[in-house]
Amino acid sequence: MKIRTLVVFLVVVLIVLILTPVLIVCFLIRIQWPILAAGKGGVALARVILGIRVTVEGRQPELRKTQHIYMANHLSFMDGPLLYWIIPGKVRVILKREIFRIPVVGLGMRYLNFIPVDRKGLKGGRRSLDLAADYMARKNYSYLVFPEGTRSLDGRLQAFKRGGFFLALKGGVPIVPMTVQGTFAIMPKGSFIIKKGAIRVTFHPPIRVDGFDEHQLPELIDKVRQSIASSLTEEEKPLWTTNKKPKS
Repeated sequence: MKIRTLVVFLVVVLIVLILTPVLIVCFLIRIQWPILAAGKGGVALARVILGIRVTVEGRQPELRKTQHIYMANHLSFMDGPLLYWIIPGKVRVILKREIFRIPVVGLGMRYLNFIPVDRKGLKGGRRSLDLAADYMARKNYSYLVFPEGTRSLDGRLQAFKRGGFFLALKGGVPIVPMTVQGTFAIMPKGSFIIKKGAIRVTFHPPIRVDGFDEHQLPELIDKVRQSIASSLTEEEKPLWTTNKKPKS
C-alpha cells in the first residue's frame, strides 16, 4: 500500500518536471491542450498504478455539447483530479486557494483558467465567481464545483454552500448533480496513504435553473442535494434531510 503511494508520488514529481518546460512553451505560443492532455494522462496512469477501479453511470454524450455546472459530493483529495478526468467537454474546476500554492501545478491550473476561491473571504468568493462567469461567457467552459466547500470528515453528505448556485444562476446553465462513492475509503481527509479499491461516479439528470432566482436558492440547493443523496448508501447519506443543519 505504501509502496504504491510512493510510486504515484514519484510519478507526480516526474510529471511536474516534464510539465515545467511544456508549460513555458505553451505559455509562449498560447496553447492549452498539451497541459490538459498531460493532466488527464497522469490521472489515468495513477489509477492503474494504484489498482483503482472506476465505474461511471449516467454519463450522456450530449453533456459534451453544452455548458453545465457540475456539482459533486466531496470525500477525498482524489475527487478533483478523478472527476476532471471523467467529465466530458471543456470543463474547469473551482478549487480552494491552497491547492494553487503547489509549485508548477498551481501555475498550470491558473493558465488553464481553473479558479481559486478563498473560503474565508466573502469578497474573494464573489470575485472568483465573477471570474468563472466571465470565462463561461467568453470561453464556453463548464465548471466543476464542490458545494460542500470542503471534504467530509465522516463520509456523509454535508450542508451545501451557495456560491456554485449563484454561478449557475448567473450563467443560466443547468446543474448536473454527481454522486461520488468509494474515494473516502481509499483516501479520507487527513490521510496521505492511498489504498486499492473501487470508485463509482453517478451522473444525474441535469437540473435547469430557469424559474429560480436568488430568493428561491434554498429550494434549488435542496433539489440538487437530494439528487446527489439519492445514490448514496444509508451510511453515506446526510443526517438531516434539508440543506439547513439542525441546531444541536
